[in-house]
Amino acid sequence: MYRIALTADFYDQQGNPHYHDFGLSVLRGANSVEIAAFESHLPVIGSEQLDGVHGALVLSPKITAKSLARAHDLLVISRFGVGYDSVDIEACSEKDVLVTISKGAVNRSVAEATIAWMLSLNHNVFQKDQLVRRGLWEERSSLMGSELRQKTLGVIGLGGIGLELVGLLKAFGMNQPMAFDPYAPDRSFESVGARNVGLEQLLSESDFVSLHCPLTQQTNNLIGQVELGLMKPTAYLLNLARGGVVDEDALYTALRNRSIAGAAVDCFEKEPVNTPHRFGQLDNVILAPHSIAWTNELFSDIGRVACTSILDVLTGKIPHGVVNPEITEKQSFQDKWRRVIG
Repeated sequence: MYRIALTADFYDQQGNPHYHDFGLSVLRGANSVEIAAFESHLPVIGSEQLDGVHGALVLSPKITAKSLARAHDLLVISRFGVGYDSVDIEACSEKDVLVTISKGAVNRSVAEATIAWMLSLNHNVFQKDQLVRRGLWEERSSLMGSELRQKTLGVIGLGGIGLELVGLLKAFGMNQPMAFDPYAPDRSFESVGARNVGLEQLLSESDFVSLHCPLTQQTNNLIGQVELGLMKPTAYLLNLARGGVVDEDALYTALRNRSIAGAAVDCFEKEPVNTPHRFGQLDNVILAPHSIAWTNELFSDIGRVACTSILDVLTGKIPHGVVNPEITEKQSFQDKWRRVIG
C-alpha cells in the first residue's frame, strides 16, 4: 500500500476541500494507494509529516532539509503548480526524492489572466469603477483609456506561459512582441514571431512588461530601480511570476512618483500578505493574493498533471516535469525506488 500525503491547505478546518476538483480522481482510481491529508497546516512541512509517506502533493508549504529528515520512503514531491522556489531542491536530491512541477497545466489560465490585467490597466477599469462608487460621474472625461492596438508587449520568460500569452494576443492588433529569455531556444521566438532582445531594449521599448520567469538566483531582484528607470512613463509592469523577481521598494517608489504608468501585482516578496499592503495606498496598481489566474479549470488541470506524476513514479515511470532529473541516474535513488515499489 502506497501512502500519498496532501498538505492540509487543500482543505478547510472542517476537512472539506477548498477546491471543486484538484485531480485526486487520478489517484483514487489506482490500486494499492492510500490518500490522506496532513492533520495540520504548517508553513514549513515538518519531518514527522513525511514519515512513512511515499508521495506528497504540496500546495503552499515550504520544504527544507529538516522537512526531509524522516523521509526515508519518500520518492516524489509533486508541487501543485510550476514554481518550486519553496522547495530545497538540493536537499531533495540528497535524500533521493524527485521533485515535479505541473508543467504546461497553468499556461492558458495565467496567459488569460495577464490579458485581463492588460485590458484593465489600459482602460482604467479600477479608477472608473471608483468614480461610480463615489458618485463622481462627471469626472469620467479625465480617465480616457487606450487600446492594445499598436502597443508593444515585452515578455520576460518565454516558457509555456509566455508563448501562450503571445499567441492569444495576436487578435488584438499589437506590434510585434519582444521577449527576453537567455534559456529559450531560437525556435520558441520563431514559433510566435517574437523578437529576441536584451533586457534593456525590452524595458525601454515595451508598453507592457510582463514577467513569466521562475525565481532563481539569476532572477532575484531582476527588476529594480535601474530597470524600472528604463521603462516608458506610459508603460505598465505586470508580475504574475514571483514576488522576489521585482524589488518592491523600487516598484513602490516608481508607482508613487508615476515614473511608470502603473502595475499589476499578483506575487509579493513576503507571502501571505495578512495586513494591508502599502501598494494598496496607490491608485495606479491592481493587486491580487497570488491567485489572479486561479480557476476551476486551472486547478483541475494542475491536479491531473500533479497526481499523474506521483502515480507514474509509483508505477516505475519517470514522470513529466521533473525538476531534478539527474538523480534518476544515481544508484542510491535506483536502489530506493526498487525497494519502495518492489
